[in-house]
Amino acid sequence: MTEITASMAGNVWKVLVKPGDTVEEGQDVVILESMKMEIPIAADFGGTVKEIKCEEGGFVNEGDVLVVVED
Repeated sequence: MTEITASMAGNVWKVLVKPGDTVEEGQDVVILESMKMEIPIAADFGGTVKEIKCEEGGFVNEGDVLVVVED
């Protein structure tokens, strides 16, 4: 299993995947909102979404796990 983490602190604006979804390398999985900017967070690898560790409207810090993906 591999974790996709937040590249910066911000609010979770939108979660684009759900458990069981297949993601490809480079696919956006979460959109953060920080300083009135939308920051897409993309998967660095492909696999199947195992778990979502954030929720829309919640706050995350840099380095927090957003999505867990299984190869």
